Amino acid sequence: MVEYEDQALIVVFKALGDPGRLRIVTLLGQQGVTRVTDLAAQFDMSLNAVSKHIKVLEKADIVKRQVTGREHLIALKPTFHLIIQDWLKRSQNLWQQRLDQLEQIFDQTKHSEGSSS
Repeated sequence: MVEYEDQALIVVFKALGDPGRLRIVTLLGQQGVTRVTDLAAQFDMSLNAVSKHIKVLEKADIVKRQVTGREHLIALKPTFHLIIQDWLKRSQNLWQQRLDQLEQIFDQTKHSEGSSS
């Protein structure tokens, strides 16, 4: 199961690794559901280029698109950040274990130096 989660995490990080896509996600977080044309108006790139970035975000399961007639509305998926949160929690647990081990070693060294004096 971790392998699947790690693969999903890689896809999310790759999608967010581009400054334009990260900005799209940030804007969607601030503005909520937004038309593609309104998003594109906030960038110094073509509508086609913004659409390509949105497609990458869709494949990464970060955003969803709703088409109504000729209007394309884009919204953040409310759960994409859970993949990142889970990874951060696992990383935090790992580092906490390592710090606890280091503290034990320090305490053992301190006690052995104190008893030899």
